[in-house]
Amino acid sequence: MIEPLQLFWIFGIVVLVLTLVALWEIQRSYYRREHEVMFGTPLFDAQIKELGLLPDEIRVLEKLVRSSKYENKDAILNTATLFESAVSNYYDFKGEENVKKEVLEVIARLRRKLNFTAANHLATVTSTRQYNETNRVDVLLDGGTRMFHSTILGTDELGLVVGYDESVGSGRSLVGRNVRLRWTRPEDAVYTAKVAVKSFNSGRLTLSHATNLEKKQLRRWVREPVDFPVVATFEDGSTSNGVLLDLSAGGILLGLPVDCSSGQHLKIKFELPSFGEEDVEIEILRNLGQKNPKFPDYYFLTASFFGAFGWTQERVLQYIFEVHKQKKAPEEV
Repeated sequence: MIEPLQLFWIFGIVVLVLTLVALWEIQRSYYRREHEVMFGTPLFDAQIKELGLLPDEIRVLEKLVRSSKYENKDAILNTATLFESAVSNYYDFKGEENVKKEVLEVIARLRRKLNFTAANHLATVTSTRQYNETNRVDVLLDGGTRMFHSTILGTDELGLVVGYDESVGSGRSLVGRNVRLRWTRPEDAVYTAKVAVKSFNSGRLTLSHATNLEKKQLRRWVREPVDFPVVATFEDGSTSNGVLLDLSAGGILLGLPVDCSSGQHLKIKFELPSFGEEDVEIEILRNLGQKNPKFPDYYFLTASFFGAFGWTQERVLQYIFEVHKQKKAPEEV
C-alpha cells in the first residue's frame, strides 16, 4: 500500500514532468516562430520590396510579426487593424517604456509608409497612435461636465501632446488623472478614448495612448429634414445667411450663397425649436453645388459638427426624438 507521503511525492514528480514538457513545447514553438519560415513569407518579401522599406524597417517588422499570433507573415502588411494589433502586442510584451527610442521611431515611420494613419480614409482607426498632428480634438474632464477644444501638437509612440490654455482649470492638477479624448473623423465616426494625463508643461498636456476606442458612426445617425435659417461665420469674421435643410446628431446639410471647399471650418448659429439657439463649429465635407431649384443661388454643403459640440449633439438628438414621437402620435390614435 502506498503511503500518503509517497503518493504526494509521486504526484509532485508527475506535475513537474508535465510542467517541463509544457515549457519545452512552448520554447520549441517560440523557437520555430523566431527562426523558421512562416506562411506568407514570399508575399511578405514581395510587398516590402515594392514598398522600398529600409533594412531597419524590415528588421522591426520582423520583430512585430514574430511577437504577434498571425500565421501568415504578410498579414501585418494587409490592414491597419492587424498592424496596430501587432504593435500593441509587442509593446505589451516588451513594455513600451523599455523599447529603444530608435525602434519606436521606426514603428512610427512604418505606420506612415504603410499609410495606416488616420489621414488615410480607407484605414480603420483602432489606436490613438494613428492620429495626426493638427487633428482637432475635444478633451472632456469630470465625466464631460467640463470640456476644452484643442489641437494635437505632437505625437509619437509614447503619447500625444495637445495644447491647453488652463481656461477650465490648472494644468498641473490634471496630471495623473484620466480624461476622455474625442476626435471626429469627417464622413466616418466620432472616436472617444479614456487616456491618462502624463505631464503638463508650458501650455502643453502630454496624454497616454489608447487602443480601446469607442466609435459612433456618423452615417448611422438618423437625419431629420428641416428648414431653419442659419447664420455662418467664417474664419475672417465675415458672415452669411443661409438655410439648414437636414439635421442629425453627427452633421448637417446646409445651403449658403458662398462657395465653400471640403475641409473648411466655420461656425453656424441656428434656432432649434424648443431648445434655443445653437452656436457650433462645423467642418465642410462636400460641396454639392447649386442643385436645389428652390434655392438657385445657394451652394449646398454637407458638414459634420466639430470641436465642442457635445451639448448641441444631445439637444439635436432630443429634438429628433420629439419630432418622431409627434409623427407617431396620430398613427397610434
